[in-house]
Amino acid sequence: MDNNRYCVIMAGGIGSRFWPLSREERPKQFVDVVGVGRTFIQLTFDRFTGIIPRENFLVVTNERYKSIVLEQLPELNENQVLCEPMRRNTAPCIAYAVHRIASVNPAATVVFAPADHLILKHEEFERVIDDAMGFAACNNVLMTIGVTPTRPETGYGYIQKGESVRDNAIHKVKLFTEKPNLEMAKVFVSTGEFLWNSGIFVWSISAIVDAFEKHQPEIETLFANGADLYSTDEEQTYINSIYSECPNISIDYGIMEHADNVYVRQADLGWSDIGTWGSLYAMAEKDDSDNVTGNKELSTMLLSDVKKSVIKLSDGKKAIIDGLDGYIVVDGGDSLLICRRNREQDIRTWVDMINNNGHEK
Repeated sequence: MDNNRYCVIMAGGIGSRFWPLSREERPKQFVDVVGVGRTFIQLTFDRFTGIIPRENFLVVTNERYKSIVLEQLPELNENQVLCEPMRRNTAPCIAYAVHRIASVNPAATVVFAPADHLILKHEEFERVIDDAMGFAACNNVLMTIGVTPTRPETGYGYIQKGESVRDNAIHKVKLFTEKPNLEMAKVFVSTGEFLWNSGIFVWSISAIVDAFEKHQPEIETLFANGADLYSTDEEQTYINSIYSECPNISIDYGIMEHADNVYVRQADLGWSDIGTWGSLYAMAEKDDSDNVTGNKELSTMLLSDVKKSVIKLSDGKKAIIDGLDGYIVVDGGDSLLICRRNREQDIRTWVDMINNNGHEK
């Protein structure tokens, strides 16, 4: 296994659209949402272990989740969990991990992956990442993984492919575009020129440091100034002191949309970012009535005239549900969600409302 290869798992989000299973005290990346016996962060770790040495993994998360990370990934030690004192989006998160790795191995090639994605084609995923890391190690490029779209999805960002540089699998990026409306999404898919933006990035340390220097010099300076403190007892104190000075900006807005050396590795991975109950419904196995019901072995449910719905109950819970078409029903123990699937975009607003009223921890 190549000791110059590293993996950084980004695990700092709160996943409010997956309420009530995802809570601020235990967000969705630490929950077995899909009912396979492994949480999202564990599944993410699993899919990289065939190509990344275990000592070369880092997890970047909010400091309040450090103990959960170590509980769920006992293969890691405390030094492999980087703690953000506050949320500042993906650019500062990535800069922090880059400078930590640079302090021990400036020749490294790194893959950055969100902790809460679902990948069904594991062998193909490993092959694609291996290919992308090989390309990034030999070229001054910023790479992202682009997923071949299977439907006109409005919940994902898109990448427009430019010229092919190798076997029609790697392309120069022509354009990044944000989540489109349905009509535009249909156009994107019909052209064959657009890919879903997976949010998985691959680059060498030298390439991404150079990009930060050019496009986000404020962030680069903040983290570069702590070069002598990484992997010492003073690291966390330094990080805590600078984080509030970092702009709240994503790596896409901050760097990828401005750099001229961005490439995309096209792939068909059985991928979803599982950002909503609807995206879980689209990916999950369904019963004869087109329902997604989770692990029936752990709960007892009687469904009568229920179709095209997501039903997820707590372990040991019994329920009789009648006459629902296109609903989400999720039992969170002390909380319950019942809403139409086509209204799930309002879940985040509803959660904010119930939090502000003091009814939710």
